[in-house]
Amino acid sequence: MNVSLFDSPSVSLVPKLLECFALNLRHMRTLAPVILIALAVACTAKTDQGATASSTTTTTGTENPISSTETAVAPEVNPPGDIPDSQAFVKYSNAAGGYQVEVPEGWARTEAGPDVTFVNKFDGVSAAVSPANTGPTAASVRTNEASLIQKQGRAVTITGVSEANLPGGKAVVIKYTSNSDPNPVTNKRLRLDNVSYVFFKSGKEATLTVWAPLGADNVDQWNRMANSFRWL
Repeated sequence: MNVSLFDSPSVSLVPKLLECFALNLRHMRTLAPVILIALAVACTAKTDQGATASSTTTTTGTENPISSTETAVAPEVNPPGDIPDSQAFVKYSNAAGGYQVEVPEGWARTEAGPDVTFVNKFDGVSAAVSPANTGPTAASVRTNEASLIQKQGRAVTITGVSEANLPGGKAVVIKYTSNSDPNPVTNKRLRLDNVSYVFFKSGKEATLTVWAPLGADNVDQWNRMANSFRWL
């Protein structure tokens, strides 16, 4: 018995398979643009993420390191800090330190045992007492006290060390300029003029320091405070 291939059940399925193939092909043509758009969006998102990560890394990498040195800031053209000629002074006594000194009335005071500081905006005066074996000389102060000021201060420049006879006794005078502490809000610094007077008596050394913005005219007021210092 001869059987034709066209009479086989498998052959009868061919039209159906062709119809399914054509239907799937139409669906693929419809979905192709959607797939391409999805791929494009995914690539764009990945690119944006990479760009963002790169930007963050670059910002972190370009931060300036904190410098271990400090340079002197330029003095103000019209420096503030002149103590008025009409400024009243009051006598301050410190029992722990065993001294007294006249200071401007109304300045904010910070006291810690034998040490004290009075400040008003950019101006200030401080007194500090420490043990000492012998009285200071210009040579010893240049080696010790002046060197310590230079190490602990900000961009300090020592301009002079000399001896002077004051009403409160012999003193060594240190003149120097320095930077102020940065303003906590603006981070601005001022160039300061400083004078320290080192006194000695009975195993104690007292350092009286006055300061103001460089260029301010406070010579008379500073001399008054230095000449008022007394051991008790």
